[in-house]
Amino acid sequence: MKDLYEIGEVPPAGEVPKYMYASVIRRERYGEPEQAFATEVVETPGVGPGQVLIWVMAAGINYNNVWASLGYPVDVISMRQKLGHTEDYHVGGSEGSGIVWAVGAGVTNVSVGDHVVLAGGQWDELAEDVRTGTDHPVSKSMRAWGYETNHGSFAQFCLVSDFQCHPKPKRLSWAEAACFMVTGPTAYRQLFGWPGNVVRPGDVVLIWGGAGGLGSMAIQMSRIVGAIPIAVASSDERAKFCLELGAAGVIDRTEYDHWGRLPDTTDAAAMDHFLRGARKFGKAIWDTLGTKQLPSVVLEHSGQDTLPTSMYVCDNGGMVVICGGSTGYNGDVDLRHLWMRSKRLQGSHAANFREYREVINLIDAGLLQPCLSACGDIEDVGRFHQLLHENAHPSGNMAVRINATESGVNEVV
Repeated sequence: MKDLYEIGEVPPAGEVPKYMYASVIRRERYGEPEQAFATEVVETPGVGPGQVLIWVMAAGINYNNVWASLGYPVDVISMRQKLGHTEDYHVGGSEGSGIVWAVGAGVTNVSVGDHVVLAGGQWDELAEDVRTGTDHPVSKSMRAWGYETNHGSFAQFCLVSDFQCHPKPKRLSWAEAACFMVTGPTAYRQLFGWPGNVVRPGDVVLIWGGAGGLGSMAIQMSRIVGAIPIAVASSDERAKFCLELGAAGVIDRTEYDHWGRLPDTTDAAAMDHFLRGARKFGKAIWDTLGTKQLPSVVLEHSGQDTLPTSMYVCDNGGMVVICGGSTGYNGDVDLRHLWMRSKRLQGSHAANFREYREVINLIDAGLLQPCLSACGDIEDVGRFHQLLHENAHPSGNMAVRINATESGVNEVV
């Protein structure tokens, strides 16, 4: 029995080496993602009750590990150590695909050798709020695996709870299967998870960052149910990508200069500048549709720079649903728009077990494409996160091969 296997070298079935290769973040490297990640040898995690050890074939790239690399807004290593964890490093990765390698006591839903995709939501199924019916992502025990927790998918082996394992769609390559289990279920919950504002046929849906991983999923899902997606993008190339996915139109955000925090309502000049920009943006929606219809749902994740405009252009009784804050965390709202037009501002985080599985069913049926646009290997983890940090990433989703040899995509940026 060897203590360590090289990347691409497969251990004998059932053998768990003492050490593994992983793309690791350490506190002394906090900063730009490209410098924060480094491939190191660390201990292979042990498997406890209800847990599953996965031989990782590929891992998806998501914005949460940009935050982990920066050590901001949360120092995830220090956070876990305060809770009693001993590791002085972080192995990220909140989605992936792989092979079940070992199972802990009580695991019955998967067996050694199963091909699986991995969900990023991790909660305590014995938590009182879960047992009393609280939706999984709302549970106080909810954690983003591979961000708030350690031993994510950027390693030869990763450790998950058994309910994070779902059947891998057979038609996808390992890399394609690794790249949609964060963006897909997150968008699905935003669009269909909030009764009273569930997207329906004929609804207009405004999608910020339409060419990104989240946006590419949301455009397709909106079309599946007969809604009318309008994307926001920042270049002709990204606009073309959105249109090819099914967007009814694309608004170029670089043509506007009113972005940022909402001015004080007593500052007449600043408010006039904002309102001119917001009205111009709303008119662009009308021009795209050919009718004076406004979005029933606005899919938000950029936050600080765009939230005031999202709330302004959202239709009466509509919803702005937000899952992030890539431009900042201060969300300004003119409360008059909120209460007088009966609008809704809804936070949304990850997905529940049913929503993960329903997205996989859409993938299996060929109705939803994973939109893998770039694939590298474990040495590209930092570089790919740097591209996300700089908003220089290609359209769609990105992944890295860990133990897999094929990518499912030709482009490596």
